[in-house]
Amino acid sequence: MSKKPQLHKSFIDPNALGIVENLQLKKHTTYLVGGCVRDLLIGIIPKDFDIATSAKPNEVKRCVPRSYIIGKRFRLVLAKRGDGFFEIATFRREVPESEKNEEFPQEDNAFGTSKEDALRRDFTVNGLFYDPFKEDLLDHCKGITDLENQIIRMIGDPNRRLKEDPIRILRALRLAHKINFSLDPQLRAAMQSNADSLFDSALPRRREELLKFLRVKDPSKPFLEAYDLGVLKVIAPTLNDLFNNSEERHEFVAKLRNINELHLNADNPTELFVYLIHAYVRIKIWPDPTQKITNKMIEDCEDLKKLMKFELGMYNLEQEVAEKALKMQTHLLAADDFKQKEDRRLLPVLKNPAFRCAMLLAHTDALINDTDWDFWSEKYEQILPEIAAMKPQTRRKRRPRRK
Repeated sequence: MSKKPQLHKSFIDPNALGIVENLQLKKHTTYLVGGCVRDLLIGIIPKDFDIATSAKPNEVKRCVPRSYIIGKRFRLVLAKRGDGFFEIATFRREVPESEKNEEFPQEDNAFGTSKEDALRRDFTVNGLFYDPFKEDLLDHCKGITDLENQIIRMIGDPNRRLKEDPIRILRALRLAHKINFSLDPQLRAAMQSNADSLFDSALPRRREELLKFLRVKDPSKPFLEAYDLGVLKVIAPTLNDLFNNSEERHEFVAKLRNINELHLNADNPTELFVYLIHAYVRIKIWPDPTQKITNKMIEDCEDLKKLMKFELGMYNLEQEVAEKALKMQTHLLAADDFKQKEDRRLLPVLKNPAFRCAMLLAHTDALINDTDWDFWSEKYEQILPEIAAMKPQTRRKRRPRRK
């Protein structure tokens, strides 16, 4: 495998390089680590660059400007650069049972070497460390071999590692289909036998992985494999019931495969979830897109409520947007009537938080022709600056910790 073209500095975020250099100048061993190294090696430009170092969190904070320590149980450092954040973690090690006493009340902060840190990570292809200045690639877990063979393999015993953190089952599914690798047979068998352990996992963490399912090139693939492994019936029994019907499953898969044609904002969880809900609704509940959907119809639909709140973990606002978008679709059929109105009369419709989703769904259902689509799109584009000005500034959420 040729490494130079992929790992060349021109493909690495200059801010990440600057952080690594700051720490190395203070004599701290520091590498780029994990998914960014993996992606560079297979020719993908990473979205995130994570950094691992021998420096303790307080030392990192002193060496790296505009950084701060987060986490109580698992302490790491976030460095702010522009609109982005870079995660800097100190090398950790597993604490043997014999050492788990009052000396290590928080074993996640037992610091170690780069090799010990690699052995704590999930998959071999995520256990790679790269020094962009010395051009030194560390592979403690035979990750390069698995990259060459396009295999997702667990570091350590799959059954034990999945019991430690069942969310790794969803991560394995998502990663395999993100980079088109195969699951190692031992890992796949462990995922199937440990699927029930996801019952006890936290819904917000499942939510994040399901959103990542929807961001892969073909979102139908991780959902199909989750169904085959018995994972879907644990995390989303409502969707699993749909998959049990071969005709409905075929139709749902077709809709998921079209997701990238809709120009959804992949960084907007609401839009991704609304499309998934729409696909479910059209197949399972209200197949006729011209049917007017009322509040009472939605309130009476227990399966829809259960799917949104308890299986996908959608926030209340996201659920409201999904419901409003379903109801608004038929309103867009009256484009000719709206064309006769003054722009100020259109504003309440265009400013509705669900309008963009309703427009995309109406186009998906072929409810509006190209002329009406152009009309609605033009009006919406005109008021986008005003809508953006109305949105309150929100703090960026901290990224979830990773072992």
